[in-house]
Amino acid sequence: MPDLEVINLCFQDRGPYSFRIDGGECVGLQGASGAGKSLLLRAIVDLDPRTGKLRLGGIDADRVPAPQWRRLVGLLPAESGWWLDRVGEHFADFRSVDDAILAAVGFDRSVGNWQVSRLSTGERQRLAIVRLLANGPQCLLLDEPTASLDPGSVANVEALLLNHCGARQASLLWVSHDPDQLARVSRRRLIMERGGRLVDAGAPADAR
Repeated sequence: MPDLEVINLCFQDRGPYSFRIDGGECVGLQGASGAGKSLLLRAIVDLDPRTGKLRLGGIDADRVPAPQWRRLVGLLPAESGWWLDRVGEHFADFRSVDDAILAAVGFDRSVGNWQVSRLSTGERQRLAIVRLLANGPQCLLLDEPTASLDPGSVANVEALLLNHCGARQASLLWVSHDPDQLARVSRRRLIMERGGRLVDAGAPADAR
């Protein structure tokens, strides 16, 4: 199982942080703006300097090339990057993208030929999720994945991400300011306090 282990993780004078997310488990992460939630995700995906240990299943982040680690541990940032003209150019191989995943977020295969400039903020976010899943990550780090979406799209994206988590037994760390959302998607919560302290708050009060 691709369990994520974070052991004595320190970055930017924060930490140490230690926690574990089991394969197939979704853990919610909440806290005030500026508390350091996004910085924690960046450190886990090894984008920023850090110390401590990161393991996914039997794989140690310090023993594999950074690009390989970032394919295994996929980060969805709050604002996705789009730097080429057409949607399909942002995928390693758009032809291999699952039609069912595209349909789940309201697109068909023709979207690969769309100009990025025509996309709304919500469309970019939904396609960023498709791009992330197309890489087949064994762990997902999600930074406010549905903040720009309408209620119908929120429900579809939640189902898509949780289905991926369950089908691949992927570990999932989901950042959200919405406690109702975390009650729907997660079985356990971590809370980042203003001073950078990370608290395991257990199951959300309204979790099913």
